[in-house]
Amino acid sequence: MNHSTLAELDSSLYPQVWSQHTFTDAQSLLLAMLNGSITPDPYAFTQILQDNEVYQDWINATVFGRYIQRSFATFYQQTEDSFNVELPELFRHELHRYGQYLPLGQILFVAGNIPERARREKLFTTTINPATAVLAAQQLHQSAFLNTKKSNTQAIVINQIRVIGRQVLGFPLRHNKRTSERIRNEVLILDFNDLRLVDEQIVNKEKCKEGESNIALLENNSILLRFYELR
Repeated sequence: MNHSTLAELDSSLYPQVWSQHTFTDAQSLLLAMLNGSITPDPYAFTQILQDNEVYQDWINATVFGRYIQRSFATFYQQTEDSFNVELPELFRHELHRYGQYLPLGQILFVAGNIPERARREKLFTTTINPATAVLAAQQLHQSAFLNTKKSNTQAIVINQIRVIGRQVLGFPLRHNKRTSERIRNEVLILDFNDLRLVDEQIVNKEKCKEGESNIALLENNSILLRFYELR
């Protein structure tokens, strides 16, 4: 099956100016959100994406948008009978059919630990919105605390993934612009050859500049940044 390659998105998004700070790439913007230089605002970043012609081409490449992905996700975990076992493969086939290769150098984000099955099944969901990843990581951490009713001393995990191979198949999702779903800005990864952890970085409150540690994410917890290469 032949797949086209999506146009470069990050080169059309950056540099960006936030709170009088200029950021040349997604990584520098993410780090600024984590150290408190700027406030993570997923709605503001989503608006930048909505105004970007390349992103509009990404999400409008197929009329299916989020419908197929949502239907796929609904059935994916259901294995009670052969009917439900076969349905996910049907949806996945359609996703593959309309998927496109991601451009080299594209940066993606995942909040929390990447599931172990992602490598085995060659399937996981990412976002291109760094602010969405930051807030999602915080929510995951808070949920863990509420579920255990114990102090959660584990680091908050955020993953940055850089596409370095030409065979990374993705499906950009078109979200409902009239609901809070619009800030997800997700790209479903459908196939790849290798997902490799190449570096880790701990961000602690004490490492932030004076006056720049006022976001809730850094008040009581460290953040573990994991850097991956996807090929």
